[in-house]
Amino acid sequence: MSLITVERIKLFSTRSPWWCMIVAAVLSIGLAALGTGLAPDDAEVTPAMSQFGVNLGQMVIIVMAALAVTTEYRFGTIRTSFQAVPQRTALLLNKTVVVATLAAVVGLVASVGSWGIGYLLAGGSADMAIDTSGEYRLIFGQGLVYGIAAIFAIAVGILIRQSAGAIAILLVWPLLVENLVVLIPKVGDDLQKWAPFTNANQFINGGQDMGSAGAEAAGPTTALSPWWALAYFAAWGIGLLIIALVTASKRDA
Repeated sequence: MSLITVERIKLFSTRSPWWCMIVAAVLSIGLAALGTGLAPDDAEVTPAMSQFGVNLGQMVIIVMAALAVTTEYRFGTIRTSFQAVPQRTALLLNKTVVVATLAAVVGLVASVGSWGIGYLLAGGSADMAIDTSGEYRLIFGQGLVYGIAAIFAIAVGILIRQSAGAIAILLVWPLLVENLVVLIPKVGDDLQKWAPFTNANQFINGGQDMGSAGAEAAGPTTALSPWWALAYFAAWGIGLLIIALVTASKRDA
């Protein structure tokens, strides 16, 4: 049995991934239904309006990815896994592949589902067509961002090894720290432009007209073009994962 199969069985044998996937999809699609179905002016409804809940769904998937690692440390099953597979790096890499792939699928389902429900609920005067490259990134790029965010979560879970601490870091960083760092005098704006999740947001929202409300939700722009911003975000995730793998191979389980 391959390590990929083993990690897939381990992941789906617990309830938390199922609940996290359901909550992420329902939250994203539900908020899309509210945002587009209750919009006062159908003419202002765009694909971007259907995606406001997808970022919240991403936070749920980040929690799922962190739990996929920290739960094993909590119950001590990681020791059994390391005894069965002495090559810790191979084991943790296969776990990362499984969880990140699942996260990417959930992200795609959440974004496409949100757009679909918005398309159904919006009035005939709404422009819900996907016409521009920015709109294609907005709808179909969420899977990439979800997958890379899951890599972040796994790396932090390996380093922290404790569920509450890992989840707190993973939620506080994108939701609070990257938004408050701009308050630092002189260097705050530059620090925010090079923050990882800010660049992930640039990949999703950069280069398109978000409208007045959407522009506020899109947040700050970065120094990079959308695809380079995604590469930068991925470099952060891969770099952090490498540090986590080296750390895990050198310390006791």
